[in-house]
Amino acid sequence: MAGGLFNRRDVLAYFVVAAIGASLQLVAGSLFQDWFQLSYQQALFAGYIIAFVVGFFLTKLFAFNAKNSAKTQREAIKFTLVSIISCLITVYGATLLYDYSINEFQLITVIIPFSVKAVNLNKLVAHTTGMGLSFLSNYVLHKTFTFRNTGFYEGLKRLLNL
Repeated sequence: MAGGLFNRRDVLAYFVVAAIGASLQLVAGSLFQDWFQLSYQQALFAGYIIAFVVGFFLTKLFAFNAKNSAKTQREAIKFTLVSIISCLITVYGATLLYDYSINEFQLITVIIPFSVKAVNLNKLVAHTTGMGLSFLSNYVLHKTFTFRNTGFYEGLKRLLNL
């Protein structure tokens, strides 16, 4: 079923866009923590907000073939609603996992090679796990709700035998 919910092209495009957003979120969150002395949870929120803005445009342009839709304002509102759910999953999921990890296990840090930057692996694993938990719900909600499919894209893919 080429035009189904989890067709390979859409999943791959969304994964690439999400990976860019996740990388941006990780870097921004780390910088906010280091430079502005934000708490772990505040840094997660700050990084998420930056990734949210970039993510909307990347998702609209590349993931669900919605770049030519005349519904950008409607899509932005829907994207925001889906992103609120994702933010809650990411931030609170990561916070719960991090708190659990430091209560149940030891704190693990590593120095980045050729650097003096210490990376807290407990935070990194908790954060990436939180982002991973929101990935699937984001994909499904953005595809079926935010950038609702009109049928044209699937028809074109069938026509082109993709």
